[in-house]
Amino acid sequence: MTETPFVVRASRQSFMLAALMLAQGICATFFVIDVIGDVEEASATRWLPFHTTLEVAVTVSLVLGVVLGGWMLRDSLRRQRKAERGLSIASGAFADVLETFFDRWGLTLAERDIAMMSLKGLSVADMAAVRGAAAGTVRAQCASVYAKAGVSGRPQLLSIFIDELLGEQLIGAPRLAA
Repeated sequence: MTETPFVVRASRQSFMLAALMLAQGICATFFVIDVIGDVEEASATRWLPFHTTLEVAVTVSLVLGVVLGGWMLRDSLRRQRKAERGLSIASGAFADVLETFFDRWGLTLAERDIAMMSLKGLSVADMAAVRGAAAGTVRAQCASVYAKAGVSGRPQLLSIFIDELLGEQLIGAPRLAA
């Protein structure tokens, strides 16, 4: 799967959180060792000094924070991977929907390319440059795509696929022939 800016940013954030968790783990280890030494020194007396008791409480809190933070990071990474898989599936499903409509309309390969570029928002000049064709040829192909789809232009063509993605039709709105 091609990494989107969202995926790259999320991966970078996950790395930073993991690095922070590692630093907290090292600090927690230091404090645990320090507290064990303090408790051993204080074991000669009957009561732990307030300072040592406070260090024990702080160290236990730090260890719990590291453990819970690690658990939450793992859960967050799992949800991120699930969302990425869902996005990948949805992207594939959308491509299937496009192909189904293009097949239904009987679009040629050139018309499919034009329809895809039109849906992506490319101008006629940009489509002509990409295809190495004259702008007039691209306009004629756009008109052919719109006619086969039963729409009058790009906005209506796009709305067919938006309606399909939403899965719902506005109440009282006419359904375009697919």
